[in-house]
Amino acid sequence: MKIKEGLLDAKGKKFGITVSRFNEFISKQLLDGALDCIKRHNGKEEDIDIVWVPGSVETVFAVSKMVESKKYDAVICLGAIIRGETPHFEYVSSQVARAITQLNMQGKTPVSFGVVTAESTDQAIERAGTKRGNKGWFAALSAIEMANLSTSF
Repeated sequence: MKIKEGLLDAKGKKFGITVSRFNEFISKQLLDGALDCIKRHNGKEEDIDIVWVPGSVETVFAVSKMVESKKYDAVICLGAIIRGETPHFEYVSSQVARAITQLNMQGKTPVSFGVVTAESTDQAIERAGTKRGNKGWFAALSAIEMANLSTSF
């Protein structure tokens, strides 16, 4: 029996991070969590590139360009989509998740999904560092593991 698992060591790995400026008070906290996770797992700031984009839909473009560049061991997509009074939330959240999944299916560079989809601002705040943890931190941890795992195939 062979078992493959990725290590939780960011040493020598290069990460691209896209961050949505929309709902920045949440996405900034997600970014802080992601950076903290990478650093705590032996990553270096100089091995991290951050690209700010207007909204979560635009993160897909930036992530796609980062994957195409082949410069990164993993890419992290961060943002916050909060339900409003229109169906816009449904369209944006499902399409962003679908696009990130499709990029992962290409098998070129692992992409970690750190986009919070929340029913309310309070719920989003909980997922950006209060009682539910920081989803940016967990997205970075996933990216570290997948960056290491991807070299074992």
